Amino acid sequence: MNNKEVVAKTIFDVVKDDLTIEQVEHLLENPKSAEHGDVAFPTFSLAKIYRKAPQQIANDLAEKIEVTLFEKVEVVGPYINFFMDKKNVSHEVLTTVIEQGEHYGDFNIGNDDNVPIDMSSPNIAKPISMGHLRSTVIGNSIAFILQKVGYQPIKINHLGDWGTQFGKLITAYKKWGTEEEVRNNPIGELLRLYVEFHEKAEKDPSLEEKGRAAFRQLENNEQEAVSLWQWFRSESLKEFDKIYDMLGITFDSYKGEAFYEDKMDEIVELLEEKHLLKEDQGAEIVDLSAYDLNPALIKKQDGGTLYITRDMAAALYRKRTYDFAKSLYVVGNEQSYHFKQLKATLKEMGYDWSDDMVHIPFGLITKDGKKLSTRKGQIVLLEDVLNDAIQSAQEQIAEKNPSLQNKEEIAKQVGVGAVIFHDLKTDRLNTFDFTLDEVVRFEGETGPYVQYTYARAMSILRKAAFVADEEKKYALDDEGSWEIIKFIQDYPEMILEAANKYEPSVVAKHAIKLAQAFNKYYGNTRILAEDDQQEARLALVYVVTTLLKEDLRLLGLQAPARM
Repeated sequence: MNNKEVVAKTIFDVVKDDLTIEQVEHLLENPKSAEHGDVAFPTFSLAKIYRKAPQQIANDLAEKIEVTLFEKVEVVGPYINFFMDKKNVSHEVLTTVIEQGEHYGDFNIGNDDNVPIDMSSPNIAKPISMGHLRSTVIGNSIAFILQKVGYQPIKINHLGDWGTQFGKLITAYKKWGTEEEVRNNPIGELLRLYVEFHEKAEKDPSLEEKGRAAFRQLENNEQEAVSLWQWFRSESLKEFDKIYDMLGITFDSYKGEAFYEDKMDEIVELLEEKHLLKEDQGAEIVDLSAYDLNPALIKKQDGGTLYITRDMAAALYRKRTYDFAKSLYVVGNEQSYHFKQLKATLKEMGYDWSDDMVHIPFGLITKDGKKLSTRKGQIVLLEDVLNDAIQSAQEQIAEKNPSLQNKEEIAKQVGVGAVIFHDLKTDRLNTFDFTLDEVVRFEGETGPYVQYTYARAMSILRKAAFVADEEKKYALDDEGSWEIIKFIQDYPEMILEAANKYEPSVVAKHAIKLAQAFNKYYGNTRILAEDDQQEARLALVYVVTTLLKEDLRLLGLQAPARM
């Protein structure tokens, strides 16, 4: 039990005729100052029940409370302040983490159920830019967090590998491209052709029609168009995999838009069978006015299907294939309306499992306050950013620890980790501006700061040759260690919050606070002093390393033992 649960049970024992234990727990507060204890119970809400002043109620209840579980219980005005028994609590917390290791904070609320996560999803023949970072790293971290609470995540890279842009690209390649240039620099050359097409189409609108005609050839399975498309796709995937390798991210499926091309007819047939399709100015729609939404456009006048039709086919395929408990879409905030229409249309079809589809939106990354756009060539390549971050980490490591072995590998872990951590420490709905200098710093609320704290703690354990022993009665009662013990004790609750909110920033913020608390402790305590508390202090350091490493893992970062 954590501190609040112990206090709630203690109070409930004396107020059970008037409040439920849930009501007691809801009333408990964390005092702002350590002088007022670890948990406080305000008595204002009992004034109406007992018809007494809150201060009198606090005094009366305090007399009936079983105080042996606590160092002391004090009444201050209308508050009952509880000071936990530091030795008992620290012993219980340290022993539990030493026993459970990285599985501390594990749950099985997921019952091993499948959770597909639609994430990353770059467009073929375009580079992975900073704009793709958020979906990729948020989705990856959510997968780790859900796994920790007992789900089976399935990471799906729903590639943008279909659509009129491929007709435009085929047209551009045939007009201005060469096989040699594409082979030498696949993504760079395909992007150049794509940008050139749009620049020239502004002056020559007939190019747009040529692009549409080329895409129709692809839809009609004409050999030349299909061969070029397959080539563009395979070259793109090779380039993408280099970046995913740098990020340390893998996928369970690369089924993209093209995979669902032959699965959309079934959706249209099902809508017709259920009499949900209506004609509107030559197009076919589903009326969603019952959901206070605009109609879902299923087929255009020319018979072409739209994104929503494809996403319906993908949703149905995923339900049939994975029988999911939840199906997550880590997609930008600007797509919120699309997902409302998608879920409502599936609901109209009688698919109640659409309630289990969850859009996980996020804000933009901007550069100098401006949105990044591929079409106009305003793009910041993710590979370039990662390489710059690694270089910056390498320079700082060379300065701090020139004799460090495996400097290149550690610089990669730190540099890449810095970029990931900077993204994930931000509440995902917030937009943030990216500046490399702020990201790769060993001080402040950064990934390198947390990694460096972990490495520092590991060096203490190595110096002491400490081996944790779950049979020993480690216990501490000083104020410095108590702050850390409370962070450790709250860990399982923090994991549940991160899982329930699909919010990696909860984990990142915990990692920062734990690192800060440890560094404060390290600065004020002689951890290796040879006295009867040395073993307990080292046990605390060991437990801190366990949780910092697990926090970093859940965010998709490495934890170098030396830095």
